[in-house]
Amino acid sequence: MAKKRSRISDFLVYLIVRFLVCVVQAMSWTWALNLARALAWLAYHVDRRHRLVAADNVRHAFPHLDEAEVDRMVRDSYLHLTTMVVEMIRLPRLLHRHNIYDYVQHPPEERVRLFSWKDTGRSFLILTGHFGNWEILSYAAGMVGIRGGILARRLDNPHLDRFVARFRRKTGQVILDKRTVYPQLSQFLVDGAGLGMVGDQDAGPRGLFVNFFGRPASTFKSIALLSLEYQTPIVVVGAARIGQPMKYRFYFEDMILPEDYATRPDAALAITQRYTDAVERMVRRHPEQYFWLHRRWKHQPQRRTKKAA
Repeated sequence: MAKKRSRISDFLVYLIVRFLVCVVQAMSWTWALNLARALAWLAYHVDRRHRLVAADNVRHAFPHLDEAEVDRMVRDSYLHLTTMVVEMIRLPRLLHRHNIYDYVQHPPEERVRLFSWKDTGRSFLILTGHFGNWEILSYAAGMVGIRGGILARRLDNPHLDRFVARFRRKTGQVILDKRTVYPQLSQFLVDGAGLGMVGDQDAGPRGLFVNFFGRPASTFKSIALLSLEYQTPIVVVGAARIGQPMKYRFYFEDMILPEDYATRPDAALAITQRYTDAVERMVRRHPEQYFWLHRRWKHQPQRRTKKAA
């Protein structure tokens, strides 16, 4: 049974967060980025549990790195995360339709390809990982006319949940609760709308195991099954920071057509492996911008035991 939450504590936390948001928005970029560096230093030294998880993940993903290089990447991962938080706080007052391409870059041919996908009239799944700044993707997409739903887990604190939801809805996106949303989700795809999601969470012992950085990673098969059931292409995208303040490069890494897998008995596994490979390619280009702190390889395939005679 879940522990009952305190309404007073939740509201006090919300007030503290709102106060900090106001402070960061009032800062210059120099002071805001210095704050991000200070928070990263503090988190690295205080958050021992996640620091050890990140170091173990980096060692497995990049076995050629020595311990000093592993530690450097873990520190950079903390800095990327705190910088991302600062950027998201400042984003609503900074980014608008007329200056979006001052902060977001991608080659013209990729921009043409994206809108050619959009103009087909088909629904599509926009998939990313915990890479770069995954929040800016949906925010910027709404500004250039790509509207749809965002599949996300609701925050336990209801005040913070409403606050974050307002930010995510600011450019016209609809927030869908991943725990109770299947009828709405199905209707989105039937109506030809887009649906954004993050596809690199650990799916538990019953997940679909695919290769990610040379290790089996439990992955939700629901993304591939949705693509196959509704004949919905999967567009794999990412947003990597390439400069300051808040300069990003968007990757349109792959487009997976379900009809290419229609006759394959292992279609769900093949699609899941393909989009996982696409996420891995993006991470390898900017490894310090991956969320190494989460336990992506928490569950591993169970070994089969021989039946007793």
